[in-house]
Amino acid sequence: MYQTMRSLSAFELFNIWDWGHNQPSWSRAIRLLATACPEVSLDMLTQLSIGQRDAMLLTLREWTFGSQLASQAACPNCGEHLELNFNVADVRMVSPQIESVEKFSLELAEYQISFRLPNSLDMMAIATHKQPETAHQVLLERCILASAHNSENLSLDQLPSNMIDAVIAEMTRIDPQANVPLDTSCPACGHEWQLVFDIVSFFWSEINAWAFRILRDVHTLSAAYGWHENDILTMSSRRRQLYLDMVVNR
Repeated sequence: MYQTMRSLSAFELFNIWDWGHNQPSWSRAIRLLATACPEVSLDMLTQLSIGQRDAMLLTLREWTFGSQLASQAACPNCGEHLELNFNVADVRMVSPQIESVEKFSLELAEYQISFRLPNSLDMMAIATHKQPETAHQVLLERCILASAHNSENLSLDQLPSNMIDAVIAEMTRIDPQANVPLDTSCPACGHEWQLVFDIVSFFWSEINAWAFRILRDVHTLSAAYGWHENDILTMSSRRRQLYLDMVVNR
């Protein structure tokens, strides 16, 4: 995978940010990976499980901004605002790799169920459904490929809820990077709860903040030296900062 994926240049990252302004989360994720993995087909990227996709994005984020992660949260009990600081290793559940789509089976209490893991195409399919219950149902319909009880075929509606829960639990076990919990506690009131770490929204919020800083840098250097945006973006961050320091200190 490391031979397949490469880091993104400032120019590429800035163009992705500009393009992704009104794009859904799944589309941003695929665009980032498609740019970083030019040798991998779009079909393969969209069919990666959510955990496979997110493991690759986590590595790409580490290559882009480093291993330290910082976020904020509000305590659901008292409303206290918390600063969260952790490391990429704390939320890495699996090693990033590109694998072909697999089918899995679960046999339990004389039920036989065949399923696959959710992917970005599924996220696209459920994005238009505003009701969580409907989106959940559509996702299950797409991912549960076949089910039977004592060799008699069943529809999804005929599956008992405990069997559906067992399939979801098995998906979580097989694809742990798709659902990464963070144990969190409030120093003000002592309340403890779990946050779900979403690498796509986290990475994009960092890209958004970075892009606005870059815009200010481009404006400053362009006004000072008359350089074009492309010239400034293709500079190394160290070289760009040296020029900014000279503008500020002159």
